[in-house]
Amino acid sequence: MAYTRTAHSATSGVIPGFGLSLGYTLVYMSLLVLIPMSAIFIKASAQSLPEFWATITAPPVVASYRVSFLTSLLAAAINVVFGSLLAWSLVRYNFWGKRLVDALIDLPFALPTAVAGITLSALYAQNGWIGSLLAPYGVKVAFTPLGILVALTFIGLPFVVRTIQPILQDLSPEFEEAAATLGARRWQTFRHVILPALLPAILTGFALAFARAVGEYGSVIFIAGNVPMVSEITPLLIITRLDQFDIAGATAIAAVMLVVSFILLFLINGLQHWTARRSSYLSGEDGV
Repeated sequence: MAYTRTAHSATSGVIPGFGLSLGYTLVYMSLLVLIPMSAIFIKASAQSLPEFWATITAPPVVASYRVSFLTSLLAAAINVVFGSLLAWSLVRYNFWGKRLVDALIDLPFALPTAVAGITLSALYAQNGWIGSLLAPYGVKVAFTPLGILVALTFIGLPFVVRTIQPILQDLSPEFEEAAATLGARRWQTFRHVILPALLPAILTGFALAFARAVGEYGSVIFIAGNVPMVSEITPLLIITRLDQFDIAGATAIAAVMLVVSFILLFLINGLQHWTARRSSYLSGEDGV
């Protein structure tokens, strides 16, 4: 009887009501994801191919691609460096206010993006607390591409810290101590012991921060200045086209951003899979 019950449960599937669950999932995904994304391509196809190409390669649009992608790449790279240092400090050291710092890292997740943009604009304006200190040196942050970089760095930092932090917690300091007893210097220990374990998480955090920054809108428009060909981001250009009732042009630009988002999504999933396999290998679970 026990054997029959086990065989029946094995053939009936792990999830009870699998057919209903699958149907609900497909309907949910279709209504919220597949249909809206398909509508973008359908609306964009209202243009002919030459018109579509002319829309997505117009000088203002290309300039917005340059601003969005370059600032997003640079912000993600900055977050990798300082986010790794911050994660290392939170995991390996005890200091006064550690819990407060750990909680503040998640502030960009909870803070509305518009509030973040207004706050950063007030701080980095030439008469702001930070901007007034930089103004005598000729450094202007607010209403320039540098302001975009500041905003994107702010909203992307938690992705890097929260991706690297659990890997550091699983990485025992005994590996570093063993390397030190074998005569390894600090740089050699970092290069051959710590960095290989953290590299998948670092790349995943970079990809997440970059993907988040590319589509950011609320925290950027208040500090960017939105000067065409200079500090105009692609999401703002899409909103501008919609305000002008240029639906085909807006969806054409959105389709390009959607394709880039798909590529980033596949990249992030691949990096996360690599991180999981790398972590299991380092912990000795593979091949045991």
